[in-house]
Amino acid sequence: MKTNIGSIDRTVRIIAGVVIIGLGVYFQSWWGAAGVVPLLTAFLRWCPAYTIIGVSSCSSSSCSLKKNH
Repeated sequence: MKTNIGSIDRTVRIIAGVVIIGLGVYFQSWWGAAGVVPLLTAFLRWCPAYTIIGVSSCSSSSCSLKKNH
């Protein structure tokens, strides 16, 4: 699995995931569980949707050193 999420994209996903989970807790809604998806993709540094459409948000130098095996 090749890394396809850059550092800015990763930061945005972490923030979005935490906010979505926080809103779910605040409003006592199960929709907050959807915040796990951006957090998971951020921590794995791999997005299946990016793989399908052939997109990568990382620069060649930052991702070449951080490949998952």
